Amino acid sequence: MTYDAQVLVVGAGPTGMTLAAELRFQGVPVTVLERDLEPTPQVRSLGLHARTLEVLAMRGILPRFLDLGTTYPVGGVFAGVGAGRPLELAGRHAHVLGIPQTTTDRLLEEWAVGLGADLRRGAEVVAIAQDDAGVDVTLADGSTLRAAYVVGCDGGRSTVRRLLGIGFPGEPARSEWLLTEAEVGVTPEEVTAAMAQATPGRGGVGPAPHAPGTYRVVLLTDEVAPRDAPPPTLDDVRAQLHKAIGTDLGLHSPRFVSRFGDATRLAERYRSGRVLLAGDAAHIHPPVGGQGQNLGIQDAVNLGWKLAAALRGHDVLDTYQAERRPVAADVLDTTRVLRVLMWGGADGAAVRSLLTELTAYDGVHRHLVEKVTRTATRYDLGAEDPLVGRALPDLEVGAGTLFDLTHEGRWLLLDPAGRHAPDRHGVDHVVADCPALPAPAVLLRPDGHVAWAGDGDLTEILDRWVGRG
Repeated sequence: MTYDAQVLVVGAGPTGMTLAAELRFQGVPVTVLERDLEPTPQVRSLGLHARTLEVLAMRGILPRFLDLGTTYPVGGVFAGVGAGRPLELAGRHAHVLGIPQTTTDRLLEEWAVGLGADLRRGAEVVAIAQDDAGVDVTLADGSTLRAAYVVGCDGGRSTVRRLLGIGFPGEPARSEWLLTEAEVGVTPEEVTAAMAQATPGRGGVGPAPHAPGTYRVVLLTDEVAPRDAPPPTLDDVRAQLHKAIGTDLGLHSPRFVSRFGDATRLAERYRSGRVLLAGDAAHIHPPVGGQGQNLGIQDAVNLGWKLAAALRGHDVLDTYQAERRPVAADVLDTTRVLRVLMWGGADGAAVRSLLTELTAYDGVHRHLVEKVTRTATRYDLGAEDPLVGRALPDLEVGAGTLFDLTHEGRWLLLDPAGRHAPDRHGVDHVVADCPALPAPAVLLRPDGHVAWAGDGDLTEILDRWVGRG
């Protein structure tokens, strides 16, 4: 069968470019189709959480992000509850990295393209048809591309999801915010004084962390705009700002103006034959907690090696939905709670007060932080051992660390005593001291999660996950 690419990824955001890079690690030819001609200037997210930092460290590219971001201790990420009580999480990367999404987007694009991903901008998907052997994708210019698999990473209003007819149930937006980054016509002192008079819960104005001299403005609007409403303008922002603080601060020269709502939705399924969904195409939620970008990147790392396995004839793709959809459902529930805490009026304030008291207990504090950072995610792989399904932190292994061994996205058998011999292509056997390894031996998937732990026979687990090829 002749394909234009073995995998077509629709959407060049953080999910799509991470997936493209993961596929290239597995030797899979991949083409990324992006509707927009230029990267967006909108800064939708301002940070990366601990589990995402671990993923980037696993692939050896975290230093690129650290050089351009600012690290902060973990604590208070649950809508500010527990702020002032930094929490020690396991691993070398247990912090929050402040970095604008525009920078993250650029670094991920450079990474994927550098690995050989074919990025095509101005390529808008308008139709999808699939058969038993592949998927045909039609673009707005009338051209057609064929691939073995297609993955929709094209955002909350996903064209791919719509073309597949996959339901997207949940709650529509009840509130909406305007977002811009622009210059002001007053002094910083005047901005501070005006914000001191702001109506509580109407939003805020503060220096943009990545653009000196520019202010980031986030404002609650009076109503939710209809789906077909024209894009917001700076005049819309000025009007809402005047309602919130009594002045528009002389706002001018915006880098962008956008709106976002608090709709919460989860795709009914993540796969339809040879077409799959990832990132915001599969789940949307309010941006509180900064989890959306992180969730999408982690979707991609779970999916990439599974697509490669399917292309080699060992299809474990159904485990993608089985593992990632429950994680997304939990994130959606968490953001529902965060929304109440932040915008729930007196009821939200009462819940916040109670949770603040409860965070005096380390177990409660840790649980809330792990809800946002996703450092305790455990996939249900059908094993009783609580280690199976979890991700390992960056343990010391021999003269280096675990993540030094994961840069190429391969299976890894950590076997300090050298008691096993995994006779499978694509499994690296590491016989080296690992003092903190919590089991005699561990089989680690390419996404960093434990597939097996113990000292028994590996044949059945290797057959299940790796295949005999």
